[in-house]
Amino acid sequence: MLERYGHGGDLESAAKAYGIEESQFLDFSANINPLGPPVQVLKKLEQALSSIIRYPDPGHRQFKQILGRKLNVNVDNICVGNGAAECMSLILLGLHPQKVGIIEPCFSEYRQLAEQFDIEVYSVRGRQDLDWKASLQDISDLLQRVDLLFIGQPNNPNGVQYNLKELLQLAELAEQSNTYLVVDEAFIDFIPAEQQASLLPMLDKYPHTLLVRSMTKFYAIPGLRLGYTLAHPEVIRSMTRKQVTWSVNGLALLAGEAALDCDQEYEQETMDLIAKERDVLIHGLRALGCDVSPGEANFLLVRLPDPWRAIEMQRELGLRGILIRSCAMYPGLEEGHVRIAVKGTEANRILLNEIQQVIKNLG
Repeated sequence: MLERYGHGGDLESAAKAYGIEESQFLDFSANINPLGPPVQVLKKLEQALSSIIRYPDPGHRQFKQILGRKLNVNVDNICVGNGAAECMSLILLGLHPQKVGIIEPCFSEYRQLAEQFDIEVYSVRGRQDLDWKASLQDISDLLQRVDLLFIGQPNNPNGVQYNLKELLQLAELAEQSNTYLVVDEAFIDFIPAEQQASLLPMLDKYPHTLLVRSMTKFYAIPGLRLGYTLAHPEVIRSMTRKQVTWSVNGLALLAGEAALDCDQEYEQETMDLIAKERDVLIHGLRALGCDVSPGEANFLLVRLPDPWRAIEMQRELGLRGILIRSCAMYPGLEEGHVRIAVKGTEANRILLNEIQQVIKNLG
């Protein structure tokens, strides 16, 4: 099993399993921008290597100033973390809920972090007829039973958003029930601004709502780890009081600053590529007999044609130097479910061809 640590992108495990060098894999198991980091980020990192002799800013001041200007939020509403996962950890540590709610299938860290901190976890299941979202009624009922609720927007692994009306209803209910609503927007940057359903513009109205975002996916810097939370200043203070000093390294902060300052050409090129290639993958996979959820992000939830199971397809593609994410372990999904990242034109062509060959030769 490649997901021994609960995530995709484990090239070391794949190399051992399939006898292929890490650098030789086409990795569709991790959802990273196929364009790679912006040129400005790489130049900044190269210029800044000598700065590793200095401690990073424990207050993340320069990064927060740039981020605040870009998002039109006050720096007091920002907590910077060593990736979105640390932000989620700080939320649980700072707000110390006794009961956490999750909507399955979802990002595995919600449950894993809660259980690490001995917090009870309650869940509802998404429905296939809702593209693996849960009904608003089920989510509302869960929200009133817990102290804190995680919701993916767009959700991982299905890549689908809840609409703004639904999010507003949940935010209102969170205020009424004194429950924290944590909206995980790690992949929202891959969705064009006019199509994003986000509570960011009205966040001041909802002190119990928190938004968690990642810099690592869109700007392709997962090895550096950088994320942030947007929330009421009192919530931010509760989080930062629990944060280890210097948890965010200096190179990550500099990369984040450079990424936020890069021109819109990179962002637009990313949007155009993802939209185009996502459609190519959807049509190609459906032509091979797969059932594909209509995700809006840079990955797709796919159910393989019977009788293929995720573990079998993952092994056959792995031997061919291609990695995909098995979703068979996600509660609510089935043994045939996999998640596939959207990559560049040539990589996606190779993937579709290899899946076709596997099904043809071994089906």
